[in-house]
Amino acid sequence: MVGMHTNVILTLTGPDRVGLVEDVTRRILERGGNIETSRMARLGGAFAILSLISLPAAQLAGLEAAFEPLVAQGYKLTLSQVGQAHGERYAGWSPYQIEVHGADHEGIIHHVAHVLAESGITIESMDTSTVSAAMSGSPLFSMQALVLVPPGLPRDSWESALHRAGRDMNVDVVVSATHILEAH
Repeated sequence: MVGMHTNVILTLTGPDRVGLVEDVTRRILERGGNIETSRMARLGGAFAILSLISLPAAQLAGLEAAFEPLVAQGYKLTLSQVGQAHGERYAGWSPYQIEVHGADHEGIIHHVAHVLAESGITIESMDTSTVSAAMSGSPLFSMQALVLVPPGLPRDSWESALHRAGRDMNVDVVVSATHILEAH
């Protein structure tokens, strides 16, 4: 049908260079596409783009071909068509912000994700980083996550499990209710 749009998750990873974001977004715009939500970051010496794009369904077939020049330069591309029922699936779920800070060590993200999964909580977004402490140079870990909690799940049960995990890992965990949610 004319006018039908489709949603696609686009991931692109490869060497970081000036103008890469402009190049990628131009290719999307030339096909009538719009970036709905995205995360872009330099990780090590590479650059990673993760985007939810909306574009006319008729342009979907040509999207992969539009990125062939970048793939030929060594960039890795994936395109995954997705449904649009996210809002319906999580209607009535409550958003919370979770922050974790402390000395970096293996397993922090896994332990937090494990507690959330055991409680039936879904992760909407998660950003993590490590920086060197000012005085000692020791690596410090930081995480911010937006999660959705199912209706009827008591906050004290899953929050206390997160705090116990935080104590076991020797990191600080802060949970706060939020009304900030991305549309997708």
